[in-house]
Parts: sequence; structure tokens; C-alpha cells
Amino acid sequence: MSEFPNVFDSNVRPLIWVGELDGHLSLLEQKELPQAERWLKLESAAAVADAIREMSVRGAPAIGIAAAYGVALGFREDPTLLNEAAKVEALFELLAKTRPTAVNLFWALDRMRTTLGTVEGQPHQDVVARLLAEAHAINDEDRANNQEMGRQGAALLKDGVRILTHCNTGGLATGGYGTALGIIRAAKAVGKLQHVWVDETRPYLQGARLTAWECIQDEIPATLITDNMAGFYMQQGLVDCVIVGTDRVAANGDVANKIGTYSLAVLCKYHKIPFFVAAPLSTIDLNTQDGAGIPIEERSSKEVTEIQGKTIAPEGMKAAHPAFDVTPAELVTAIITEVGVASAPYSETLPSLFGR
Repeated sequence: MSEFPNVFDSNVRPLIWVGELDGHLSLLEQKELPQAERWLKLESAAAVADAIREMSVRGAPAIGIAAAYGVALGFREDPTLLNEAAKVEALFELLAKTRPTAVNLFWALDRMRTTLGTVEGQPHQDVVARLLAEAHAINDEDRANNQEMGRQGAALLKDGVRILTHCNTGGLATGGYGTALGIIRAAKAVGKLQHVWVDETRPYLQGARLTAWECIQDEIPATLITDNMAGFYMQQGLVDCVIVGTDRVAANGDVANKIGTYSLAVLCKYHKIPFFVAAPLSTIDLNTQDGAGIPIEERSSKEVTEIQGKTIAPEGMKAAHPAFDVTPAELVTAIITEVGVASAPYSETLPSLFGR
């Protein structure tokens, strides 16, 4: 087994800043993948907010990064913000109200607000430059943290490991490389990975459309399965562990992630299969005591009754769409971060990751 390569070895990126101070945010329209690779040109905070809300960009870390760029764009397009506190609050609120569950969004906005406090009284162009530099830093740090998380996670895995994953947690969901899919990339890089089972992840099909696309891009050996096949492959002894990402980890270790995650954790418990969660520190919310305090986003029922605009249910049929569920801490084998691996009791080990 070779040493983990000290290189960024995935070209999958969800967003790129193009140009200098007068540039724009170029964002890969994820709703059109894998049929088309179209890049959106975003030049305003409102455009960034729409892209987050409509899931043109999605994945907890990527949402936070996009929002950070949205703050910089908001100040660039309206110099009067420097002198009008109400407008500043309106800008941050515009971005904060896009998606409620992923804590990275609020973490990134808090970081941008802190940066704003360091440039008070400076010329408009200097303020915009400092905000843009902070957004770049958030983006770059996320990629580096994901690589380190990959190293941490790969070290836990056995040779020839067969992993099942849910939703999309790769380069498309982050600044690059990925969280859970980043660990899978790392396992491949050191020769440990045998195969990946990719849940399609109904109703939005992030697994079928996005994770499968990333696996093709980076030649990761994978098989796409429907969500309700996971138990079958566990029963057949073909799954060695499950690795998922998360949109928020509560202080007690409860984990909010894409709907269907809880079911996988229950299946893992029955089949005695490790259930790992990949979580950057920015996703750990020590201010939320447990999963009951995590808001669960309810999305449009059309995302259940339709697939890419085609109706699949009878007209008039009601549908529900909670976008996330909460997996209790007792079902989580370990939480893998860029600074170390936490295991139960999470109320003690999670704060220690922050040096508390």
C-alpha cells in the first residue's frame, strides 16, 4: 500500500471565482447533471441566494462557500452598505434564509461578518477585496480540510473495503475532493478501495445524478443501486461499512443528513456494519444540544411526484418531502473530521476536537 499522495487529485469543483475584484462566481448548475455541464455566471448576492435555494449548488460546505462569495458580491454591487446597517442585515438575512438545516451556511456567514468588522471605515474597494479574500480562504481551506479528512478516514478502513454511501458528498458538495466521497477517494489513492455502492438517494437523486457522475470522472469503481436495495447487499455480506456526510452534527453526536440516512444506520446496527460520518468542524454545532434542535427543511412535494419535470404520481396525490432526517448518536460508529476521529461519548469527544 502506497503512502497517501500529497496532491489534490480530483478535478471536480462546484464553483470557481473567475477574474479579479471585478470578476464573477462561476457555478456548475447541478440540477442539469449528468445530462449537461452548464456553468452559471453569478454577479449578485440575489443570484447566489437563488442558486442555493433552488439547489443549483448544494451540499453543506458548498452552500457555505457560495454564501461567502454572495456577501462579497453584495458589498461590491452596493457601496451604500458601508454606511447603512439595515442594508447589511438584509444582505445577510437574504443568504441565511435560503436553506435552514446545513449549519455550514451560518458558520460561513458568521465568518464573513467577523471579517467585515475588521475593515470598518476603509474605502469601498478595500472592503470588497478583503471580503473576497475571505471567501477565497473559506473555499481553499475546505479543500485542504477535505483531503486531511480523507487521510483520517482511509486509515480506519481495511484493505479491499466495500463501501456504501448516500447522497452526494464529493467535490460537488464541497470546495473540492469531498467529505464522505473524499474518504472514498483517499481509500482509492492508497489502494484500499475495492468497490462503492452508490444509493440513488430519492427523491432528488443526488446519488444517481451526482455521485455516480463523480465516480465516472475519477474512475472510482462503483455500482448504482436504489435506496431500498441497501439492506439486500448488506444481507449478502457485500458491504463492509457505510460512510455518509452530514449537514449538522449536534453536541451529543446526533447527525442530520439527507433523508434515508437514518434507515441506513438502523440497517448497519442490525448487520453489525460500521456506520461512519464524515464531518468538517464547520458542520459540528456545539450550540445545538441534540437532534431535536435541528430544523428539518421541508421541500416541495413536486420533487417527490415528479422526476426532472416528468410526473410519476397520479394527479391530486399528496406527497411529503422532509429533505433530512436525524440519526441518533448511538447508531454512529465514529465521526471523522479533519483534526481527528471522534467516537462515543460524543458529548466529550466532539468538544475536544475544538480544544475544549
